[in-house]
Amino acid sequence: MKLSLNRNQIKYLAIIAMLIDHLAWKMFDTASLPGEIMHFIGRLTGPTMAIMVAEGYQYTRNVKKYAIRLGLFALVSIVPFCLYEYGMLFAIGMGTWGVIYTLFLGLMAICIWDRTKLPKWLKIVIIVVFCILSLLGDWPIFDVLWPLFLFIYRDNAKKKWLSFNIIICVEVALTTLMSMGGGNIFRNFFQLGAFMVPIIFIYFYNGESGSKHPFHKWFFYIFYPLHLLILAYIFTLR
Repeated sequence: MKLSLNRNQIKYLAIIAMLIDHLAWKMFDTASLPGEIMHFIGRLTGPTMAIMVAEGYQYTRNVKKYAIRLGLFALVSIVPFCLYEYGMLFAIGMGTWGVIYTLFLGLMAICIWDRTKLPKWLKIVIIVVFCILSLLGDWPIFDVLWPLFLFIYRDNAKKKWLSFNIIICVEVALTTLMSMGGGNIFRNFFQLGAFMVPIIFIYFYNGESGSKHPFHKWFFYIFYPLHLLILAYIFTLR
């Protein structure tokens, strides 16, 4: 029997992968075998949540409420992420504001592309600005472009997954180049784990949402800042 996964089940897989990834950053050296394995699993999270944003935009009954909810939790998550990463209440710099912030910009990119009558060149300029702003978040640029291209090519599976994989290749190439300066080109080998995502969605995703109980909608929003606070207390603040 073929394994069949709905959106809720895939979300929970991504949440587990995120927890494993965040534990690894605090417990193991990145280039160690446990670190590489745990971060490889953790690469499931960013691309999966980008897909969920694209699908959320398509299927939500109220895009405005969805955007407000995502934006509010992006703000709520800044302090927990800063505490987890730096042991301080607030920091500003590359990668300091967490992934929900970047996903929010990805949603805004879709809105600009789909819901405005601006000329195409101006839409592209605004999206480039969003990409620049995303440098403050986790999974910068990629969690803006993934949702956007998934939406643009939503009716063409071949182009959708081709663009998705091209963005993964760019991410892997950039992180590998950056790691070469440290003398260890294998330090970011775990980035290849992102290629698990299209495999899961192409071969195992059944297109169904799963249970519509509010618990499933709110769990990720609450879990993200909460688990960061707990990990910050365990590993950073003590």
